[in-house]
Parts: sequence; structure tokens; C-alpha cells
Amino acid sequence: MQETAETTTLLWPLAVYGAIVLSLVLLILGLSYVLGQRGHGRAMGETYEGGIVSAGGARIRFSSQFYMVAMMFVIFDVETIFIFAWAIAFPELGWYGYFGVLVFIAMLVVVLVYEWRNGALDFGPDGKKILAAYKRMLQKPSLN
Repeated sequence: MQETAETTTLLWPLAVYGAIVLSLVLLILGLSYVLGQRGHGRAMGETYEGGIVSAGGARIRFSSQFYMVAMMFVIFDVETIFIFAWAIAFPELGWYGYFGVLVFIAMLVVVLVYEWRNGALDFGPDGKKILAAYKRMLQKPSLN
């Protein structure tokens, strides 16, 4: 019987929190319904209505560089989470944890150098190609 009393004691703050969240959601939805605009503009019936008339199609091609940058952001963002967790637990980990995080950072530096050498960080055109094209343009005889 004592386990049930402890469980009930531990669950009532969660129930109060859930009731507060639910009441706030209902309040915000109700206020937006009462106070919201009901006008119908020219672009209201469009697929991506936002009050602005669309100027083109939604099928835009992204280069693969965009996805490489996004993946690298996720990888290095997760790295910061691990390092932050290590910094919090540093007093308990001691030197063993310090060397562990050094190995972790070294592995990520190796990955960064690998990605850099493979061209994952090359966002624009190659400068050497631009100079070669410029030299070819200067060597062409003018038609004037």
C-alpha cells in the first residue's frame, strides 16, 4: 500500500502540469479563433497561402552541397552536445574522461579534414577554373 501512496505523491505534479498545459493550449486556440482575421484575399485559396501571390513553382532543385552542409551541421552539433555533457560530468570522470574526450575530438578533426579534402566545404566555383576561363576569354580575338 505504501508504494501506491508514493506513486500517487509523485504523479500529482505531473497531472497538474498536464492540466496547465492543456488549459493554455485551449486558451490560445480559443483566443486565436475569437480574435483572428477572417478575410479572404486574392492569394488565400493558393496552395501555400500566406497573403503573397506565388511567383513560381515549388519544385526547386537543391545542390548536393546543401545536404552535405546539413549533415555536417548535424554531426558537429551532436559533437557539442557530447562535449557539453562531458564538461558537466568532468569532476566525476577525471583524467580518464579528459583523455576520452581528446580522442573523441581528434576523431572529429580527422573527419573534418577528410571532408575538407574531398571538397565537402567547397561552396563556390574553383578559383583556378575561373582564372583559366578568364585567360581564355582574353586570348580570343575580338570581333570589333
